[in-house]
Amino acid sequence: MEVKGEKLEIGYDGRIVVREMDITVKKGEITTIIGPNGSGKSTLLKALTRLLRCSMGCVYLNQEDLYNIDSKKLAKCIGVLPQRHCAPPDFKVRDLVGYGRVPYQKWYEHNTEEDEKIIEWALKATGTWALRDKSIQECSGGESQRIRLASQLGSGLVGVTYVLDEPSIGLHPANIVGLTGVMHDLINDGNSVLLVDHDTQILSEADWLIEMGPEAGAKGGHVIAEGTTDDIKINENRLRIDPRAAAVIIFLCC
Repeated sequence: MEVKGEKLEIGYDGRIVVREMDITVKKGEITTIIGPNGSGKSTLLKALTRLLRCSMGCVYLNQEDLYNIDSKKLAKCIGVLPQRHCAPPDFKVRDLVGYGRVPYQKWYEHNTEEDEKIIEWALKATGTWALRDKSIQECSGGESQRIRLASQLGSGLVGVTYVLDEPSIGLHPANIVGLTGVMHDLINDGNSVLLVDHDTQILSEADWLIEMGPEAGAKGGHVIAEGTTDDIKINENRLRIDPRAAAVIIFLCC
């Protein structure tokens, strides 16, 4: 799927956070946005997923205005993993992942054999199959993060845009390797992924880089550079050394 934003201006309570933003997430490419805190990366992510309305401009999903798409249809097209999660602690892992299938069902229907196959795939792809019968409160922070990722993968396998906000938080390096593998599997299966993160290994997967940052005295973050990873060298200075002062948005689209 292609996600496109044209002439976007985004903000809160009259304060502009992102201004004059044009962005196209091309089919089959990993597009990565980097920049310091305050440059508007997370705000842009929210606008591109209809979690925040733009004050100016339009966002399109496969050339269709995002706000003209029915909510249930949109839920089939976009799966969102936020930084902050809220789930009843007594939920079983498998049940939470199974909620990703709800948009595909009528209110009276239960999981089909196909639903169960997708849930099993999501659990195994994220290394959480062995946790399937545990309650959420029994799981560690890193395990919980992988489980919530699995809950979004449970949305389906084809034609979905997965939006993941810093999924590497709390993950062991080996699990980050697994995450990059999952991302490429999703692309190969005809999906898109929009990812916010600051892990350099994930960053290295990008086909196209966009650097955002505020100018001195400028009202709102905007693009200050873009190109391939060869054009824009990512170093400690560019990431402001402290990883807490930087984030990465990766769009993997097809």
